[in-house]
Amino acid sequence: MDGSPDLLDVVDVEATCWAGAPPPGQVSEIIEVGVTVVDLAAGRRLERHRVLVRPERCTVSAFCTELTGLSQEEVADGVSFAEACRLLATRHRAGARPWASWGDYDRKQFVRQCAATGTAYPFGPRHTNAEAVCADAHGLRGQLGMARALEFAGLPLEGRHHRGEDDAWNIAALVLHLAGRGSWPLLSRG
Repeated sequence: MDGSPDLLDVVDVEATCWAGAPPPGQVSEIIEVGVTVVDLAAGRRLERHRVLVRPERCTVSAFCTELTGLSQEEVADGVSFAEACRLLATRHRAGARPWASWGDYDRKQFVRQCAATGTAYPFGPRHTNAEAVCADAHGLRGQLGMARALEFAGLPLEGRHHRGEDDAWNIAALVLHLAGRGSWPLLSRG
């Protein structure tokens, strides 16, 4: 499974958040990474994985728990951010495989948090913004929420929205929908 040039990691993160500005001294940190491995040639989702990440510079707010379902107690048992990046690199070959996320938030959050913590960025350079591909394929302008895109594609929302593992699974369904229409960018074989 790992050697196929048609595999794609679909990634979705949940991060600490607040109803307004972060409290003094706190910053947004990744608390969950969801990954779904997609075989584009076979047209199917192969694997889903969830990594809970323990925040080090903030706590999970009540607003964040309401949105994601993740509590401070639950993520306190997670791995460090550095360990989460190592897991992505080893289990999902994140540095070698192309990857996709909905929008550019996830990629930018990894870049910010890696820089802030001195952690090696786990991904390679081949990132696809699935939201932009979906909007372009359907002739839409502006941001397109994942839940709305699923409705537009006639696909069900599986699991809980704003849960990394479930959102990655749903984004993967959209990627396969786009690939089936011939709208997903071809992967480089190099």
